[in-house]
Amino acid sequence: MDSIVLTAGALYAIVLLRAGGTFAVGWLTGAGARRSRFAARISSAKFLRAERAIQRWGAPVVAVSFLTVGLQTAANFLAGSMRMPLPRYLPALFVGGAAWALVYATAGLGVLEVLGRLFAERTALGVSAVAALLLAVCAVVVYRRRKAAQTCGDTAAEGS
Repeated sequence: MDSIVLTAGALYAIVLLRAGGTFAVGWLTGAGARRSRFAARISSAKFLRAERAIQRWGAPVVAVSFLTVGLQTAANFLAGSMRMPLPRYLPALFVGGAAWALVYATAGLGVLEVLGRLFAERTALGVSAVAALLLAVCAVVVYRRRKAAQTCGDTAAEGS
């Protein structure tokens, strides 16, 4: 139990610094980022989806973004670039960061413990599980890249 509390505390500090830093970078860059060489990254579907959600729902989107994969950085950066007031942003950061830290401290440690036992007791099964996980991640990455390339190709074809 002490290891979970210690891990959750450390993860909470890390997420506050990381997400708060991302918000600060967004705040400092503001609208200038949309005119910079990073404009294409900020115009990605993920960023645009996060921006629309923040415009509509505000701070709750920032808090919930901590429970998603891939939306957290975009939500914090865009909240900063949109100049979300600190009295609205900080509670979302504290609540969302706490949820993130607790999920990763409990579920994350649980997965690592299961994998550790699997490798210790049945090494072949452990290696197979990690290989299957890596293959699944690779498949998702390839699928998303092909889908993005297809979308870019369709857009280019429409523009000609």
